[in-house]
Amino acid sequence: MDVGTIFPHFRDDWVVHRDDALLVIDKPAGIPSQAADPAHPDDVVTRLKAFGEPYLGVHQRLDQDTSGVMVFTRAREHNAALAGQFEGRHVEKRYIACVTGWPKGKDRVTLREKLVSEKDKKPKLAVTHVQVKKRNGPRALLELVLETGRMHQARVQLAHAGAPIAGDVLYGGEYAPRLLLHAQAISFVHPVSKKRVTYATQAPHDFDAWLAGGASREEMPRDGRVVASALDRAILRRYILGHSEGDTAFRLVHGEGDGLPGLVVDAYGNHLVAEFHMSDEHDGPSFRDRLLDRLAALGFDGVYVKRRPRQANTLVDTRRDDLAPREPVRGSAAPEEFAVLENGISYLVRLGDGLSTGIFLDQRENRARVRGLSGGLRVANLFSYTCAFSVAAALGGALSTASVDASMVALERGRANMLHLGLLPSDAHTFHAEDSFAWLARMARRGQKYDLIILDPPSYSKTRNRRFVAADDYPELVANALAVLDRGGRILACTNHRGISPGRFRKLVAKGAETARRQVRQMKDLALPREFPVAAGGEPHMKSVLLSLD
Repeated sequence: MDVGTIFPHFRDDWVVHRDDALLVIDKPAGIPSQAADPAHPDDVVTRLKAFGEPYLGVHQRLDQDTSGVMVFTRAREHNAALAGQFEGRHVEKRYIACVTGWPKGKDRVTLREKLVSEKDKKPKLAVTHVQVKKRNGPRALLELVLETGRMHQARVQLAHAGAPIAGDVLYGGEYAPRLLLHAQAISFVHPVSKKRVTYATQAPHDFDAWLAGGASREEMPRDGRVVASALDRAILRRYILGHSEGDTAFRLVHGEGDGLPGLVVDAYGNHLVAEFHMSDEHDGPSFRDRLLDRLAALGFDGVYVKRRPRQANTLVDTRRDDLAPREPVRGSAAPEEFAVLENGISYLVRLGDGLSTGIFLDQRENRARVRGLSGGLRVANLFSYTCAFSVAAALGGALSTASVDASMVALERGRANMLHLGLLPSDAHTFHAEDSFAWLARMARRGQKYDLIILDPPSYSKTRNRRFVAADDYPELVANALAVLDRGGRILACTNHRGISPGRFRKLVAKGAETARRQVRQMKDLALPREFPVAAGGEPHMKSVLLSLD
């Protein structure tokens, strides 16, 4: 597997123009203009330097999810000439945007209003000239000429006008595979020739496809070019993970958040696992085969498949071969069990052993938090599955860990995880094949106390003792956990129940604390890892709250 091919620094076809003075590129959506996290630089300048550009003068910014023309100077002596044009508003910047709700009869208007940015609280005038280029019912394609350059100018002004840009997560846009804003052309005086030049790009195919009526958050796009673009953007967004020596397991495609509803793709070392949410009516075998061919062409050694029912409350035999074949459907097989890295921690996984692999990748950041919080603490990990949280806690210096799960098979895999890292044998780390509610009741009767309790139950589960439904039973679970939580302790509470909103989940957790009559010092919402993007109009599938007691 060639990481540089799958996760390229940059590609030749993104270069619009290059001479001794200037570099003009067509920045793809998904690449930030500047590094959001200096410790993990994945911005366009960093990538261009890795591509072979020794010096670049930066004169403009585009939002990460905005595509289009960007210009850089390639020598310091040309900076002043180009910077002066930007500062003096002599550079013409032309964009296109897809919106819903643009009023009829306003085919040419100028939007003028004062905007306040987070960096500069003083209101500044923003001027955008708008022209309607195409219409299809309530949808419209607009051409925008930005006279000024305020932060999120076009996005804010169009949202204020009642026509937010499609795919805009921040400003209420209609669902789309991406933010449908593209910097199509830029005009200025060349610093060497002193002649006015214009550099332009083609409108991405996604724009016309959306305008024609495409894009549904429930169904995979049928347009092959739209699918290919969405997959390409998803890979661009995982550039840092793809090049990280400490991360070999991560989410590569996250369903509707990446413009591919019904498809989840995870990378495990040199192999992929593609998960389809079953619907032969919409995603028949031939369509899935074409998707799998695209995934196989990326350059990984093999591709495994999992098929899940669309109804989350449907309990199925997770080892059925028609749902989770033991062998890859494309390429070569991975070892039956092998190690992957997450934040530098080694975990054992199995790609051909049922619907789950041994680790839930959406808990990446929470495991890092648990590792950071666990020093010297007594930690209880309920619904522990293969004990990944317990591993993180033990490596973080936990005084003890107790892993509780109804499945002895899962706990044996957890024990193997601990042994694999040299954490066993140790009396400090115990494993309990038991219903979590029954275990909590037993610990409460014994007067046992813990400092950190992790609650990560499935949305629906059934044991010999009881049936658990997160939407109904989560307050009881929190209350029971609080009965064994010591003063000043914390609970990490999580749910991936898609029917529970973040706000409702906070209320369920708070209700549990109220039932237990424990004083809460803080309830903090925790964000998902950034490789789990949320689509416009959607909500995160995983909700996490860190509950801290006085």
